[in-house]
Amino acid sequence: MDHPTRRGVLAGAIAVAAATATGGTAHATARTPTLWREFTATPYTHPQIPYVGRAGARTGARRSPRRERTFDIRHYGYGASPDGTSDAAPAINRALAAAGESGGGTVLIPPGTHRVDDVIRIAHDHVTLRGAGSARTTLLATRNLTELIGPYGSRYGGDKSSWSWAGGLIWLCPEARWDALTAAIRAKGWPFEGWTGNKRDEWETLTTVAPAHRGSWSVKVADASRLRKDALVLLRLADDADHTLLQHMAGGGPGPAAYTWDDKTKLTSYVPYEWPVRIAAVDRAKRRVTFERPLPLDVRPEWDPRLTTHTRELKDSGVEALTLEAVETPQSPHLLDKGHNGVTFQCAYDCWADDVVVRHVDNGFGLVGASACTLRRTRVAGRGSHHPYFCREGSHDNLIEDFAIEERTTPAPAGTQLHGINVEGLSSHNVWSRGRMEMGTFDSHRGMPFANVRTDITVDNNGRHGGDASAGPLFGARFTHWNIRVTNERAGLMKIDGLAPYSATVGLNTVREFDQIDVPDFTGDLHARVELYGTTDAVRPRNLHEAQRDLHH
Repeated sequence: MDHPTRRGVLAGAIAVAAATATGGTAHATARTPTLWREFTATPYTHPQIPYVGRAGARTGARRSPRRERTFDIRHYGYGASPDGTSDAAPAINRALAAAGESGGGTVLIPPGTHRVDDVIRIAHDHVTLRGAGSARTTLLATRNLTELIGPYGSRYGGDKSSWSWAGGLIWLCPEARWDALTAAIRAKGWPFEGWTGNKRDEWETLTTVAPAHRGSWSVKVADASRLRKDALVLLRLADDADHTLLQHMAGGGPGPAAYTWDDKTKLTSYVPYEWPVRIAAVDRAKRRVTFERPLPLDVRPEWDPRLTTHTRELKDSGVEALTLEAVETPQSPHLLDKGHNGVTFQCAYDCWADDVVVRHVDNGFGLVGASACTLRRTRVAGRGSHHPYFCREGSHDNLIEDFAIEERTTPAPAGTQLHGINVEGLSSHNVWSRGRMEMGTFDSHRGMPFANVRTDITVDNNGRHGGDASAGPLFGARFTHWNIRVTNERAGLMKIDGLAPYSATVGLNTVREFDQIDVPDFTGDLHARVELYGTTDAVRPRNLHEAQRDLHH
């Protein structure tokens, strides 16, 4: 008797859900949950569901920009007949630098397999790296980041490799941050990965900010003279001695108030909280500033709120239409990754990947101190990876849609770990949408991420979450899982009403606890909501992010 493959099971689950969405007979009539009706009445301040309608590059633009200037790598010292025997990395990097120095453009890589023996660096604004399609253009990466840059130690000691959660063989990162980071690695120091580096006090205050509520689109400032439309600024919130900022991120109330915060040293290292946001308008007369997204948190005087400068961001750059394939090696033991990593965005804003596949990687697609980026039509394939997708170090407002994690092509070696779609480190308002996960899990990796959304995803839930105890809670407030199809019925990190404060679980098939079972971090009532659980009815709207994007408020 033939047994169904995991891919077949997933395909069947997607087909059944599609039949529902299009009026087919696979399920009963779709139902609209009460939570959605509530949300449409108060979209920016709902207690359980975050507003993510403007997630992604250029507040969710559906198309990448097209550049008039093109730069063909064959004009930069690379032969016209690519056969995979010569190193294309120097020519690609020269073309990328030339495009950046000329104000922007598209670097074209022709069809074929092109060997690359170095990191491919996108370090300038308005630059696109484009192949002929992920099925036609392949970059074959022969070396890892440990070989190319050096061992990347952990700021927490031991022999852990930070290439387990940082860096990419295609790396979108502003030049100044790249220079500082690689110099620190080679000096065996720790390069902080956020928007303001290790010396956070060096960054300049532009103005202090008056109190405001979560969901507000504008704030009043003490001095608007140095603020201008279209500038990117950091909203910076410090914590106080009682950790009321962290309590607020967790939803507030008795549970977070009773939680022990002081010994969560990894978590508290992520504070001050830094939210990068572009200014949409400035009214200098009224000293009022409007942002392109609503406030993710309250702004209170006890948190010393201010708008500040930051490391220069990489903006409006992307990679598309290619496959990055690492030379196949066995997956490394947990936290000892060598850095066969895919595509990473660091200190990037309004950047993107589109139609990109990574294969045989330690870690797939990374967002590290990156915000307002879009990963569209991306796929992780091959021998299996530690983090297929990772989102950390205060990454906010990113959109990952039409993504896939394929079943591994070789068995997992002993001592390795599989996470899935990772989020940690106070990262917020990120969206994973329309996904197909043949392995992995919804990895909330402690560090109290909050207000993130997973929607319209089919998953064979066989991964495990990670996270050091010193990183604190698995979840902050307003996590939402909306229309999730779990093919193996494993509950872990899918049905989150017993773990995540002020969360929403909507449209989930019946699941059961086995393998990794967690206990809630906070005591008392979590104020979590569950609707349309264990039913074959499809939820309407099917996709929470798309429905929010289409709202007109």
